[in-house]
This record gives sequence, C-alpha cells and structure tokens, in this order.
Amino acid sequence: MNWYGCWTLFSRETRRFLKVNMQTVIAPALTAVMYLIVFRYAMGDRQVPGLDVDYFNFLIPGLVMMAMLQNAFANTSSSMMVGKLMNVQIFLMMAPLSAAELVIAFLAAAVLRAVIVAAVLLAILLPFTGLGIEHVWMILFYGVCGSIIMGGLGLIGGMWAKTFDDMALLNNFIIMPLTFLSGVFYSVKQLPEMWQSVNHWNPFFYLIDGFRFGFLTVGDTDPSQGVSIVLLACVLTIAACWRLLAVGWRLKE
Repeated sequence: MNWYGCWTLFSRETRRFLKVNMQTVIAPALTAVMYLIVFRYAMGDRQVPGLDVDYFNFLIPGLVMMAMLQNAFANTSSSMMVGKLMNVQIFLMMAPLSAAELVIAFLAAAVLRAVIVAAVLLAILLPFTGLGIEHVWMILFYGVCGSIIMGGLGLIGGMWAKTFDDMALLNNFIIMPLTFLSGVFYSVKQLPEMWQSVNHWNPFFYLIDGFRFGFLTVGDTDPSQGVSIVLLACVLTIAACWRLLAVGWRLKE
C-alpha cells in the first residue's frame, strides 16, 4: 500500500476545494440557509403530519444531508472532468498508485468536503433552533456513507462524461431528482401509498431519513432497516469505482 502517494493525492484534492472555499463551502451553506429562511416563513409553526415534529426542525437535517450529498458528488465529478478536459488524467494513471489507493484518496477528500459543509451549516443553525443530537453514531454513519456513495457516483460520472453538458445531464436528471424527492422537504408518509412504495427503492431516502433520525429520533422507516441497505449501496459503489479505475474506463480516450 502506497500510503504516501495516497496521502499526496488526498492532499491535492483537499487543497483544490479549499482554495475556492467561497464556492465550495460557503456558497452551499448559504444556499441551504436561504432554503430554511424561505420555508420557515412559508410554513410558520406547522407540525409535520404523522410525526408530531416542528417543520423547521424537521427540515434542517434534510437540508444538511442534501448539502453533503451534492458536495461529495461535485468534488469527485469536477476533479475527473477538469482532469480529462485538461488532458492530465494520463499522469494520474501513470502514478505509482493502485486503483484502490485512487479510490481511497478521492472518496476521502469528498467525505471531508461534505463534513466541512455540514459542520458549517450546523454551527450556523443549531444555536437558533431546539434541535438536539440524539444518536451521534447514526449521524456519522449516514453522513459518511452517504458522502462515500455520492463521491463514488461523482467519480463514475466524471469518468463517463466527455463534456460538462454530459455531467449537467447526469446531475439535473438523475442526481438532483433522486435527492429532492427523497423526503428532504416533506415526510414520505404524506405521499399516496403507491408513491411511498416507489420511494422505498430510492437509496437517498434511507440516507436522509436515517440522518434525520439521529437528530429527532423520528423518521419514516425503521433506521435499522436502512443500515443494511446503505452499507450494501456503499460497498457496491466502492467496488464499481475500483473496477472502473483498474481498467481505466474512458480515461484512455
């Protein structure tokens, strides 16, 4: 295991997003805060039907998790896309790093960016709400696993896409709908029974519901059920990233 090379790539990826922190950290946090302000005044002091939870407190964990997922995806996808367009990916493939080491470095940087964004958001919002932290392990588990899954999907999307239009297509028609329709802004129990069943096939639903349960101890499903599903999705995503990097899929064109 080339730990020094893996650390070097991780450091490069970390410095890359920290150098433009206004775009990669502050802007996503500000966007989430604006969502909260709008919904706070739009919904007032309403309770979430079926959960007996204040809507404002219900919304915060969902928005934090959504910000984590989107930033993890953006970190790896943008890195791969910029590398391909600048024709520097060949140097990545020539480096003395195995596919496993590449996956570890890229996904670790994606998780770090997601965690920093979440920490900034929570630091801003928690003092103004009655939201508590009930199950730290669940918050960390779903937050880290969700970031790994989305970082892996960003890595695969970056390898697949040839232009930024391809990446926008993937983000706008697959990633964004699955994220927004996974219960960020509403309880899935409010949907018709058929759509509740459909939503249970959306892995993002379990990520957001489990993350929210860590704060509120209420959710739309049993959080223990989501653990196995999230772990399976995490393993499959990592395995796919490793295999595609090992064969240099679409990186040699």
